[in-house]
Amino acid sequence: MLWCDVIKRRLKRCQTGLCHHFGVLPQVMDFTECYGDTVSSVAAAARSGSTKLVRRLIKRGFRVDCRDNRGWTALHEAAAAGSKECVREILSAAGAAGSSRGCRAYVNSLTHEGESACYLAAKGGHLAVVRFLLKAHANINQLTNDLSCPLYGAVDGGYKEVVELLISKGAEVNRMHTASCWTCLHQAVYKGHSEIVRILASVCNLEAVDDHKISPLFVAAQYGQQECLEILVKAGASVNTQAADLATPLLIASQEGHQACVDFLLDHGADPNIACSLDWPQLPIHAAAEFGHIGILRRLIAVTDCLCDHGDSMVSPLYMAVNRHQSKSVEMLLREGYSPDAQDCTSTLGLRSPLSFALYHSSKKPYSESVRLLVAAGASLSEEDWIYALATDQTDLLQLILKHRWISQPETLTTDSSIPHHQLKTILKLQELRELLCVAQNQVHFAACWLPLLLKAGLEPTSLLQPRMLEQADSEVLNYLLEFVNWSTLPAPLKHILDRRRAEKTWQPYPQFDSMTSLSHICRLQVRLMLGPDLLMRTDAVQQLPVPSTLYGFLQFTDIREPSYKHSLPPPPPQPL
Repeated sequence: MLWCDVIKRRLKRCQTGLCHHFGVLPQVMDFTECYGDTVSSVAAAARSGSTKLVRRLIKRGFRVDCRDNRGWTALHEAAAAGSKECVREILSAAGAAGSSRGCRAYVNSLTHEGESACYLAAKGGHLAVVRFLLKAHANINQLTNDLSCPLYGAVDGGYKEVVELLISKGAEVNRMHTASCWTCLHQAVYKGHSEIVRILASVCNLEAVDDHKISPLFVAAQYGQQECLEILVKAGASVNTQAADLATPLLIASQEGHQACVDFLLDHGADPNIACSLDWPQLPIHAAAEFGHIGILRRLIAVTDCLCDHGDSMVSPLYMAVNRHQSKSVEMLLREGYSPDAQDCTSTLGLRSPLSFALYHSSKKPYSESVRLLVAAGASLSEEDWIYALATDQTDLLQLILKHRWISQPETLTTDSSIPHHQLKTILKLQELRELLCVAQNQVHFAACWLPLLLKAGLEPTSLLQPRMLEQADSEVLNYLLEFVNWSTLPAPLKHILDRRRAEKTWQPYPQFDSMTSLSHICRLQVRLMLGPDLLMRTDAVQQLPVPSTLYGFLQFTDIREPSYKHSLPPPPPQPL
């Protein structure tokens, strides 16, 4: 006999003797078998559900306690396959091979993943096998390595009858499972197993929370499980529970776009005005606006306190809509009365206004729909906003502004203005006009782009006759500006600047600037003065004058050639505003 055979037999005899001495079955690999598919012969038969083959192998002396490379025995294979008869044969063989204590240990033996036969059967929904194993004293609450258990496995698979059996036999229903500390009720809600939720809701803690303080009802709202949500609410679960970050079920349902859940929550006491953020008082309306859920936004506008639109330390939902380029949200909020200016959130979010935020997000042309909506709604234009419009050779933003905003004369822009209130939002305020002129004086390099637009929109040209403009403007720009005024009546300091530039040959004036102003030019200046440049240039008022139609274009300065922007000319150093 070979020495290796002697050693094997002695080792096996020694192990068997020790195991019988302590009343347990041996838990070692059976070296007398060659595992073609990593499992023993009995385990392979149990996996296939062949009771006759299992019985025959056992009678021939094949062991039932051998483990494969996963730690699985024949009992694990039979339980996972759902074969009650194979389980019966295997347990009978295990009982015959050792004491009752050893048989109970075998029933509750675990795989390398900590899975018991009862867990594998419950996870697979094998009701008869679970019932049989429980009669054989299987541990009903045994945890796996990842903190699952037979009840959790049955809940996850949606096996209602197995869940009912385990609960009736005393399974723990409020234990936390998995790394996130979910209970079985959390998992049932997540999977949408409404019948199991109904069962668990009668025995579980409805307010149990995971490691982020998220309740089962919160999970239902987050994943749009409306039926589960209704079951929990009717069972008494709180609709205003808050997670660790203060988010509410209403907030998360609004964010995820679950309209039916939002409606149900609001109809059953959910408060839309609970602050849902640790950083700033975020509300469900902010989530709906940010993610463009228009139906939900419409519902929340009707029930949310309007203080969020303008209150100090609050944040208008317009900011959130602009952040995600949700133009439909912007449009709805403006239509429902939310202010295009909102509140200054510099201290909260570092944002001055929704418009400045929209412009910051619109680095690529054309400008976003949100910009158009805000400008059309009368959003106030700051110095920073005018820089976006004037400090560029692209005029699309300026054209957009001038399409929706009216440049009236400074003398009419007082607090006692007689302009009807409903028209005020379309007219540039005095402060806006002042900041426009301030920026214009500091962006003379781009004047060839913005000057024709502003003058044709009704800007009073004398407001631009400032030393900086005359000193820095390109020759064509300067000539274009002078065509809109009576150049012969310029103040002496300005004439001195022009004389110096002519001597330095940085300005090439038109020939007519050396002569007396023509009567025809003086006449159209007078018409412009009487009508006002805004009416003259932007309405059909000139067409109502009793003059030949051939003069219409002349009176509107269409005969003056516009300057061209010189791309090769480097911009001057930035000037302080």
